[in-house]
Amino acid sequence: MANDVLLQMTDICKQFPGVKALDGVSLTVRRGTVHALMGENGAGKSTLMKCLFGIYEKNSGTIELEGKEVNFKTSKEALENGVAMVHQELNQALKRTVMENLWLGRYPLKFANCIDEKKMYKDSLALFEKLGVHVNPRTVMSTMPVSQRQMVEIAKAVSYDAKVIVFDEPTSSLTETEVEHLFRIINMLRDQGCGIIYISHKMEEILRISDDVTIMRDGQWIATEPASQLTMEKIIKLMVGRELTNRFPPKTNTPGEVALEVEGLTAMYSHVCDVSFRLRKGEILGIAGLDGSGRTEVLENIFGIATRKSGTLRLDGREVHNRRATESIKNGFALLTEERRATGIFGILNIRENTVISSLKKYLKGGLLSEKEMKKDTDWAIQAMRIKTPTQETKIRSLSGGNQQKVILGRWLLTDPEVLLLDEPTRGIDVGAKYEIYQLIIDLACRGKAVIMVSSEMPELLGVCDRILVMSGGRLAGEVDAANTSQEEIMTLAAKYA
Repeated sequence: MANDVLLQMTDICKQFPGVKALDGVSLTVRRGTVHALMGENGAGKSTLMKCLFGIYEKNSGTIELEGKEVNFKTSKEALENGVAMVHQELNQALKRTVMENLWLGRYPLKFANCIDEKKMYKDSLALFEKLGVHVNPRTVMSTMPVSQRQMVEIAKAVSYDAKVIVFDEPTSSLTETEVEHLFRIINMLRDQGCGIIYISHKMEEILRISDDVTIMRDGQWIATEPASQLTMEKIIKLMVGRELTNRFPPKTNTPGEVALEVEGLTAMYSHVCDVSFRLRKGEILGIAGLDGSGRTEVLENIFGIATRKSGTLRLDGREVHNRRATESIKNGFALLTEERRATGIFGILNIRENTVISSLKKYLKGGLLSEKEMKKDTDWAIQAMRIKTPTQETKIRSLSGGNQQKVILGRWLLTDPEVLLLDEPTRGIDVGAKYEIYQLIIDLACRGKAVIMVSSEMPELLGVCDRILVMSGGRLAGEVDAANTSQEEIMTLAAKYA
């Protein structure tokens, strides 16, 4: 019925220099429903939503909200008219408190320009109580894990009493418990008549939470169908335009002799304590655990971007200190960080500069950088990672999140590391690109490289890794053989010291 239509986007086109990001895309969101938006990285999902939210100006097409044509010029205008968006990449004032971030730009005032902090605190508590979020409004944002910051961003979107809320990869940083919590919030909003647009690559979530699903490919609309009539196989075929029967490549690597020995690793400024393990050449070692278990901190302490209190690292039997990132790279280590926007990409630089920045010494010829060699290696990275970009000179910040991730992975592969540390390597990446990254990881292991991979997705760890270490409360709770374990066994270990 026409009066059920909350949002109607018709024939939306958006052109960037050298690329047509959206080509006549239409989207209909019904009141009181969850409408999933799916597609490979670079399909145009986030671009479409940014046109709705006033971040990008569309070139043509119409947007109607409750039957009235709208054309928001800024995100502030969108918010004031009942459209909110939880972005994939968090963009928060990290040195400010939770409540300051929640009410930024709309602080409650006592008189004149004096902020009413008491009311701001009270309103924040009331919002969190309504949503069941357990966060102190006076906590400084930078002191919280990514998952809690994500929940704050979700609470902020809800606080606008929006008619339409866009969730762009909302669960990419959340634990299973937090995902369940988010789904309860979404169901509450749906019951209140809100229209939810849900962007995710996690098909199990899509099939569970959605009423309708729209699939995009290469900037075009492909299909819109009721979620009840879709299967994972059908979604994949529509997304990638081909059959993708296996989620994981065949494992062809064979672990050899010990490459890395970690003994008694204890962190100075986190709760990681007395972690010991061995990593073999040609092995893919997974690290599982609940959020806050110390998974990321283990990688950061090995790589030297977090301070070790005690512990020993040996590479091929030789002790290495890895006191800072430059020393670690020199010693043959590479780290792909979890938060690509904050600690991965150089947003103002182009793709070539982002790709070669960790390997600049090898391009020096007579005191000058060889443009020819840098172009050649960047071409290799673009081909190997299937990065969707008009040119090497394109600014990395204009790429989709998944394509940014591919550039960073290509950067580290060019350093030819002996030990590759991967923290959530497929976060926010579509199913087709995930397969390609899994294949790259396995190929590296086949060449004798040693890989440690942290992931929140247990099927990923079970499908790619040889062994899995399980962290709990900053300690190593156990070790399992990936081929002979279950998600239940891993979860039991993860809760051991939590």
